Amino acid sequence: MGAQNGKDLLIKMDMTGDGQFQTVAGLRATRISFNAETIDVTSLESTGGWRELLAGAGVKTAAVSGSGVFKDADTDERARQVFFDGDTPDCQVIVPDFGVIEGKFQVTSIEYSGTHDGEATYEIALSSAGAISFNAL
Repeated sequence: MGAQNGKDLLIKMDMTGDGQFQTVAGLRATRISFNAETIDVTSLESTGGWRELLAGAGVKTAAVSGSGVFKDADTDERARQVFFDGDTPDCQVIVPDFGVIEGKFQVTSIEYSGTHDGEATYEIALSSAGAISFNAL
């Protein structure tokens, strides 16, 4: 993957449950991370006292966060309602020249801020709520 514009990374959400994805907001900064917990199976018989891990046994998670400005009242309302209802809608994270990450996510936080001489901004965080798929572009 070559150099990319950060603004090209998009978070999209199925706003109505019909499989049509819409960009959640006007993002200025976005981040996605993947994690896998480890299960330590080290014993007194482990070679040289080195830690041993049980392959493929840990819990996998994906986390997405972004900040910026909401692009319209509808996406703001939908993201806020998803948070308050505890819903886990289908979402897509599009990483140009890399791929599309798709699956169910829960909105785990929304923060709003602003200054007296600037626009209102937000920060949003989502956590995976099931299996995640990846399709290379």
